[in-house]
Amino acid sequence: MTITAAIIQARMGSSRLPGKVMMPLAGKTVLAHVLERCGAVRGVDVVCCATTNNEEDDAVVEEARRCGAEVFRGSADDVLDRFNGAAKMIGAGVVMRVTSDCPLADPDVCAAVIALRAEHAADYACNNMPPMWPHGLDTEVFTVAALLEAAGKARDKFEREHVTPWMRNNPDYTRVNLPGPGGGIEKNRWTIDYPEDYAFFQAIFAHLPPPPAMPGMEEILSVINGNPEIAALNRAQTDLSRYSKGG
Repeated sequence: MTITAAIIQARMGSSRLPGKVMMPLAGKTVLAHVLERCGAVRGVDVVCCATTNNEEDDAVVEEARRCGAEVFRGSADDVLDRFNGAAKMIGAGVVMRVTSDCPLADPDVCAAVIALRAEHAADYACNNMPPMWPHGLDTEVFTVAALLEAAGKARDKFEREHVTPWMRNNPDYTRVNLPGPGGGIEKNRWTIDYPEDYAFFQAIFAHLPPPPAMPGMEEILSVINGNPEIAALNRAQTDLSRYSKGG
């Protein structure tokens, strides 16, 4: 049996919003929302939080274990190596990557990317080449064979810090992308990098059913369409790279 692991990178040391993964939202931490949503994805067998060896990330370890996730600790800067170590620890054959600053990660969208990769027997699958979904629903799925090769061959600092650029650019790999529904939804920003993003999430969660409910993209869009002032809270923030965020 091939094990599909959701590996979520997380650390306390964000330069723009330190400690963001432990900020509270609707009675849970941001990290808890992400881990629990990844655990609800069809096709995911195990959830692992890949954090650093830094003492400040002991809090991340404690929270991840409280949520029932596996934990792997590794390099703070070489996140590619951290992912590789986590995948080996779990014995995974396929990895789903979601970053820890996306507390509205949609289990159905994630499952669709997993299924798309399997359908095409692709080395790598995602839903952001080009971006076609809200920023915060970005998902990547790849084989551990591809991860192992990337870990062994990637040399650029950017490639090591951000896990998947080497895979995305390898001309020998089969890559597939999950198309979005259109309508400009990719302009939505549902990720936490700045205080304005946190204000957005506080506002959106106030309009959503409380946990354990996990409202999906359509329900969230409905709230935003009915309350356009919510989206205005972080509209001024510029998107960082939609696939390469470190953690």
